[in-house]
Amino acid sequence: MTEQLRFADSGEAADLAAFLGRLVHYDRAAAVRLQAGGGALGVFGRPPSFEVLAIRTVRLAVPVATPLDVTVSAGELLEAVDEASAEAAVPGPVTGPPWTGVLPPRGGWRQLPGLPGPEAIAQVLAASVAEFRARDEALPVQHRTRSERDRIGREIWSRTLGDTELPLRVAHAAQSLGFLRPVRATVSAPAPTSGAAPDPVALLAAGSWLRLRTPYGSVATRRPGATGGLGAFRVSPV
Repeated sequence: MTEQLRFADSGEAADLAAFLGRLVHYDRAAAVRLQAGGGALGVFGRPPSFEVLAIRTVRLAVPVATPLDVTVSAGELLEAVDEASAEAAVPGPVTGPPWTGVLPPRGGWRQLPGLPGPEAIAQVLAASVAEFRARDEALPVQHRTRSERDRIGREIWSRTLGDTELPLRVAHAAQSLGFLRPVRATVSAPAPTSGAAPDPVALLAAGSWLRLRTPYGSVATRRPGATGGLGAFRVSPV
C-alpha cells in the first residue's frame, strides 16, 4: 500500500516542494532519501557540483505508523506533493546513488565558534560570485573552457568561511537551496531547554562531519580526508 504523508500545514508542503524543485533544477534525475519517524520527515538530497548533502526536515500532522526509510525520485515526489491539502503519496522506491548510504551520524553534534552572522555570510557569498564572474570574463577565449572554469570555481568555493574550517561551497549550497533567508514567523524552531535561544544559523560538528544549520534546513559535508562515519541522521523538527 502506498504510504501517504500528511504535513503539519500547507507551508510545510510548500517548503518541501520548493526544496525538491531546486534539486530537480540542478539534476532532473535527482533522487532523495526519505526517513520518517514519529512526527517528522527527513528529506536528504545531493545537488551536483556542490559536494554536499542537503537535509530538509518537514513536520507531519499525523505520525507515521511504522518507520519509513526509502529512496525515491525527487521529481516524482515533487509531483505527488499537494500543497492545498498538505499531503503527498510516497512514490515507489528507486535504486539510490552511492551517497544515499552515507548519511551524517545520529547524534554527538556540538556547535563550533567562528561562524559569521547571516548578513556577513551573504556578503562573502556575493563577493565570491562576483569574483568568479570577473575571473571568468577575464579568461582569454582559448582558455574559456569547462575545465578552466571548474578550476576557478574549486579554488574559490574551497576557501573557508570566517574563522571556521567550513568550505564556502557549503554556504553557497545553503543559499542556492533557499536555506539562507529571513526567518518566517511561522517557522518553528526547537525551544531551548535553558538559557538563550539557539543561533538561527550555526556550524555544528560530529566526528568527520560538518553541518551548517539554518531554520529552513541543513547542509552537511565531510571534512577533507575523512573516512568512515556512516550512519543515519536523526529526524526531528527543524
